[in-house]
Amino acid sequence: MTTDVAADPATALLVVDLQVDFCEGGALAVAGGNALIAPVNGLAQRFRTVVLTQDWHPADHTSFASNHADAAPFSEITMPYGPQVLWPDHCVWDTHGAAFHPDLDIPHARLIVRKGQHREIDSYSAFYENDGVTPTGLAGALREWGIERVVLCGIATDFCVGWSALDARKHGFAATIIEPLTAAIDVDGSLDATRSAAREFGVTWSHDF
Repeated sequence: MTTDVAADPATALLVVDLQVDFCEGGALAVAGGNALIAPVNGLAQRFRTVVLTQDWHPADHTSFASNHADAAPFSEITMPYGPQVLWPDHCVWDTHGAAFHPDLDIPHARLIVRKGQHREIDSYSAFYENDGVTPTGLAGALREWGIERVVLCGIATDFCVGWSALDARKHGFAATIIEPLTAAIDVDGSLDATRSAAREFGVTWSHDF
């Protein structure tokens, strides 16, 4: 990714879920999360428009394994909107775990998108809840700002980053994932599946930042 692309006023950086619970030591820690913070801070300084996303769940969220009798974390159930991985409790609103990583330093971020507030629906994408029809409002904001391209980084490559990239393409935005600035969970081949789906929808993968 060239400096010219980062400085383009029609390009936005989407920093996905760099929160305490998703980094080492958190309730749903993803290996490599802490190492992303410093380079993402540096990358963000090159963009005029930066959007942060934040998982933000009620304690009784239906995606938590603890809210299903005898269910194990990382098992899968079927919800009205489709398959749902059951997660350890994480990013419960107004808790330390839901806060951004304390070293994240992007004061010029233009918008924070909170997702997953609805008890009955999980939310990976920055654009939609997992039912695929309940919007977050991000697409409208980007259009009003004249954004045409989204660059993505953060956690997790194979869930919130990847789903956000797919939905960006569905809304007509170009989308590029900066893979070295992401960290993956990789549950049952989810990383390979995300890479395949993303390429099919025209998402580009870059190692240059």
